Amino acid sequence: MSIFLRNIPNILTALRLAASPALVALLWRGHDFAALIVFVIAGATDALDGYLAKRFSLQTRFGRYMDPAADKLLMLTSFLALTVLGITPIWLTALVITRDACIVIGIGLAYLWALPVRATPSLLGKMSTAVQVVYVGLMLLLLTFDISARVLTNFAEITVAAFTLVSGLGYAQIWLRAATHSRRPA
Repeated sequence: MSIFLRNIPNILTALRLAASPALVALLWRGHDFAALIVFVIAGATDALDGYLAKRFSLQTRFGRYMDPAADKLLMLTSFLALTVLGITPIWLTALVITRDACIVIGIGLAYLWALPVRATPSLLGKMSTAVQVVYVGLMLLLLTFDISARVLTNFAEITVAAFTLVSGLGYAQIWLRAATHSRRPA
């Protein structure tokens, strides 16, 4: 297998990294439809690179770290851009960012203190991310077609907040359990 073929998942991840600033720039310039297309393509590259990496055993160290980083960067920039544009409330963006920051800090502390915590996504974490992706896609869709759907938007915000909060608490529970078990005398 050629080097190019072996690196297709990494190339797709790199494209997704580039999609984040492109999405923000397009939104900032009022090119809502183009931003929606970039978001959809970024989502498709995420699904495709994961499938190819697993199906053809093309996992790499780069992909192991950069794939989740690309996902987080896309979500972070999307939420921030939507907040700056007045579409997403600041409290929701703050909640999403705080959860992710707490997870990163928790993993860092677990590493420093040699706590038995694995840095793998939980089912709740994956569900939270999926709900956030659907939310961003929905907001971009409403923005693109200039649709005002306040009830739907409120429901989406509450759903994102609930999943984000519950998954954050789930990660906190895992971390606290590891911290308390490792501190007990043998």
